[in-house]
Amino acid sequence: MGGVVLAGAVAGAVLVQRADDATQEWTDEIGPARIASYQLQAALRDQETATRGYAISADRQFLDPYYDGQRDERAAVDAMRNLLGGRLEQVADLEAIEEAVATWRSAYAEPLIASVTPGNPRTVDPALVATGKNEFDEIRRLFTVQTDNLQTVRDAYADQLVDMRSWRDWVLIVMIVAFFVTAILLAIVSHRAINRPLAMLAEQCRRITEGDFSEKIVPRGPKDIRAMAADVENMRQRVVAELETSRAASALLDEQTIELRRSNAELEQFAYVASHDLQEPLRKVASFCQLLEKRYGDQLDGRGTEYIGYAVDGAKRMQVLINDLLTFSRVGRLNAASADVPLDDELDDALGNLSAAIEESGAEIVRTGPLPTVEGDPTLLTMLWQNLVGNAIKFRKPEVAPRVVIDCAAGTEEREGLWVFTVSDNGIGISEEFSDKVFVIFQRLHAREVYSGTGIGLALCKKIVEHHGGSIWIDNDYTAGTQFTFTLPVKPLATADDRAEADDAPAAALEGPPA
Repeated sequence: MGGVVLAGAVAGAVLVQRADDATQEWTDEIGPARIASYQLQAALRDQETATRGYAISADRQFLDPYYDGQRDERAAVDAMRNLLGGRLEQVADLEAIEEAVATWRSAYAEPLIASVTPGNPRTVDPALVATGKNEFDEIRRLFTVQTDNLQTVRDAYADQLVDMRSWRDWVLIVMIVAFFVTAILLAIVSHRAINRPLAMLAEQCRRITEGDFSEKIVPRGPKDIRAMAADVENMRQRVVAELETSRAASALLDEQTIELRRSNAELEQFAYVASHDLQEPLRKVASFCQLLEKRYGDQLDGRGTEYIGYAVDGAKRMQVLINDLLTFSRVGRLNAASADVPLDDELDDALGNLSAAIEESGAEIVRTGPLPTVEGDPTLLTMLWQNLVGNAIKFRKPEVAPRVVIDCAAGTEEREGLWVFTVSDNGIGISEEFSDKVFVIFQRLHAREVYSGTGIGLALCKKIVEHHGGSIWIDNDYTAGTQFTFTLPVKPLATADDRAEADDAPAAALEGPPA
């Protein structure tokens, strides 16, 4: 297409240049030369008429057109020489006319003027008149030759312009035909070299996307399309390799799932054994130790009674530890309940379970506002509140009534889609170095004689929160005691009431906590 455009442009430029040259020579040289020729003829006619009039009237006024005609003659001759330039044939015609005019003037006009006496008309010599007529007829003949030659040149330029127009039209037609032919050829070549390979590549890719990963892509067409097909083939091979790896991993995962189910069944069996068979000997140890103390207590010294107390206490603590372990192991079971849980109700249940400890310690429980509804296990969430509030009551300062503040707010930009809960107390607090350690199972910060417990409570809280998709930590910036912060996801597809509740919860926190 570029070659066609270039050839058409060159041909058009040549034709336009030639047409411009012909037009310029026609309008700027030949046309003005013909006009100057007519002016020369008129000047000579004026001279010839002036001489005849002077010869008849003998009045010198009749010679004025003669001399004016000579000036016009010289001007016309000079103009024609300038216009004709290097045209030898036309210059020769002009020189012949000049020679004939010079002969006419020397043989007729000048002798005639010299023979006439002003104011004395006389008959002119017939022989001189005949000479003048013959010479001027020759001038007329030469003018005819000159006019014909100029007309021939003019006609040649006109024919040349016609030829240029004809060539221009043919070049334009050829260019249009060439454009159409080239466009058709380009369409055919594009279809065969580009469209067809692309269509085949697309069809192969479509079969691969439909699941036929064994379809091998064969590069065809131009270099770029072959490179693209090679890239797609490499991608297919990579996908096939990843698919094989995924299938192998899936098979391994299936095996692990079967093993996990077997392990869970064994754990279920262990939990059953731990809750029944292991606790039965402990109950017997504790019962018989108590019977020994009751029946033979008066026969035992103080050390024997102390040993029996140790045995009973150890059996009871073992029972508590087994129950706590069972509770910890049940968190996150596959058959755990899941429902919409109003946290206010679960907190009420937890406080009801702690009513004796709250009454005994004189604790004050403060809620800064209503709690939202989340999706989860009601029993586990009740256990979460019970452990957090129970710890706040247990680890209180001596001679200071516990004060527990429970707050809730919508998550900020960093925790979008989460509720943020805080449980703050005025107790003994936890050092920053132990902030992570307290969530590890069986980790205790105080001796058993100072604070009772098995060290599972906070580990259980962490497991419950993480099971519901949240996280829990200790806020070390809080210095008035201990502040636990945990998050829970906002219930999916929240209703208008839940959204209103989410908007009202932070506002309620600013109104002041109700006692």
